[in-house]
Amino acid sequence: MENVKIWLQRNLKGDPILWAIVLLFSFISIAVVYSATGTLAYKKMNGNTEALLFKHSGLIFMGLVCMWLAHRIDYRQYSRLSLYALLLSVPMLLFTFFMGGDINGASRWMTIPVINQTFQPSDLAKLALISHLASMLSRRQQYLNDFKSTLLPVMIWVGVICGLIILSNASTALLLFATCMLLMFIGRVPLRHMLLMVGIFVVLGGGALAAGQRMGTFVSRITNFTDKTKKTPFQLEHSYIAIATGGVAGKGPGKSTERNILPHPYSDFIYAIIIEEYGLIGGLTVLLLYLAFLYRGLKTVMNSHGAFGGLLSAGLSFSLVLQALVNMGVSVGLGPITGLPLPLLSMGGTSLIFTGISIGIILAVSRGEREVRPMTGEPADTARIPSKRTAYA
Repeated sequence: MENVKIWLQRNLKGDPILWAIVLLFSFISIAVVYSATGTLAYKKMNGNTEALLFKHSGLIFMGLVCMWLAHRIDYRQYSRLSLYALLLSVPMLLFTFFMGGDINGASRWMTIPVINQTFQPSDLAKLALISHLASMLSRRQQYLNDFKSTLLPVMIWVGVICGLIILSNASTALLLFATCMLLMFIGRVPLRHMLLMVGIFVVLGGGALAAGQRMGTFVSRITNFTDKTKKTPFQLEHSYIAIATGGVAGKGPGKSTERNILPHPYSDFIYAIIIEEYGLIGGLTVLLLYLAFLYRGLKTVMNSHGAFGGLLSAGLSFSLVLQALVNMGVSVGLGPITGLPLPLLSMGGTSLIFTGISIGIILAVSRGEREVRPMTGEPADTARIPSKRTAYA
């Protein structure tokens, strides 16, 4: 037992509670996805339900491996890597929009040769943009009022990436923009500049949405949510049924009935299946796990030894948890249908890989490497995210 403890201390560095939360999410995901994919397996796998179970478990394992590899890297290296990833994301997003695979009227996927695995470049673009934004803000803390040299590059990158994503995926683009604005607020960007950025995004983003593939779907979903005289959408109606019949303790694992009716019960509406099978107790447990994840991520922010690490951890933590809250809110009728999966729980492909990398970066920050001052090379012991009256190098 002592040898196991020593091995864990040597190989699983960073916040141990964050590790435990992620592993718990992994076990929950395997159990719920296995239950929710029964109908899908009979339709596409000739009734072989175990095939999807092994595939999903394998992807979760790959995500955990990527998380472990990412957490072994000094997080300061991601400052440089994020720029290369952004430069790679732009042509990939363009290629996907014009030549990518069309599923449900949106070109969001490209197929990786040889392994024949679909891949959403927006997953890479989100991770790269948040990392690069944290890097830019941390290096320009003393010049945040200089619009041309500081805020203009930030606006260009946020506008380009969000604009390209919104062409085929409005909900992801809006959520990413909200995360960027939250990160800029934490990074002490003046409010007037943030309001200007919102105004520009409304104009240019609206134009990109109109020129893209999802304008009609976006408008119809907003209308269906705001106009109470319209009939409840089919998938939302059955999500309500799943939640209502789940009760307090649920029907039990594998006993969901709405999984056979709901579209995408293993991804977009997996939270409804969780409540149906495990009741309000299970739904509340999942919600509390996400809040605990956010708390540990923000604790990493407070304990970080530099601005970049703090902003990086904050951006990635908020990105994952905000998406989770939006997904759960849709399932219970608190927002329009979005099509966003539930991070760490929904069945997915490369999204699980990039989620693992994001969490690995947060864990890398929690390891506590000290950043150095750009000019002197000395440890920046006090270079944390400052208050309004504090500036740091």
